[in-house]
Amino acid sequence: MKRLYLLSIILLAATTWVLYHRLDAVTHDRDRLRSNQTALLDSVRHYRTAAGREAASVEVLRLEVDELRKHKADATRQIRDLGIRLRRVEATAVAATRTEVTVRAPLTDSARQARLAGLRVAADSARARTNRALAPQIEQLLEVDPVILPPRAFRWGDGHVDIRGIVTRDSVLCDIVSVDTLRQVLHRVPRRFLFIRYGTKAIRQEIVSSNPHSRIVYAEYIQMRRK
Repeated sequence: MKRLYLLSIILLAATTWVLYHRLDAVTHDRDRLRSNQTALLDSVRHYRTAAGREAASVEVLRLEVDELRKHKADATRQIRDLGIRLRRVEATAVAATRTEVTVRAPLTDSARQARLAGLRVAADSARARTNRALAPQIEQLLEVDPVILPPRAFRWGDGHVDIRGIVTRDSVLCDIVSVDTLRQVLHRVPRRFLFIRYGTKAIRQEIVSSNPHSRIVYAEYIQMRRK
């Protein structure tokens, strides 16, 4: 009888422990879903720091591996392209930047002489082809002071950088727009013994830029440790 009573107490304690941890997991998951709903409804907030620098703030999404695979296909694909297993990912983040610069620079005498040299080559080519209608027009341009040559516009872009400019009589005016997206992945690097991977050797951060003209010159990740 005592043995049965003791067994009942052990089973009751085990059941209570299982239910407690199950309730804790459900509560944690409920709080996570609530936080994710708030994060999805929250928009990116832009502001200036005390030093006047551009900054942005966004709430964090907390997803499980299956949820990341299902709802963030682009992130999943980029992580796999890095050769990282999803189960080893600690966190991933993405940030997009847009840089706009307006440049106005004076033309040097060498640039003007280069334009005149190009006109002289065209005139010589027109004479060589006995193009009597074109050669006199070029000769007239050669007689004009290069400071009053008509302005010319140009544009170049490849989906990442867009440049628009005007070459005036004495300067160049350019609008340069560059767009870049940075994907950051924080993951655990496992220990290795022969062909076996186990545990965690280190935590590494991978950063990928979508702009082929950009170069990542510095990166740092600091994980705060609570006492």
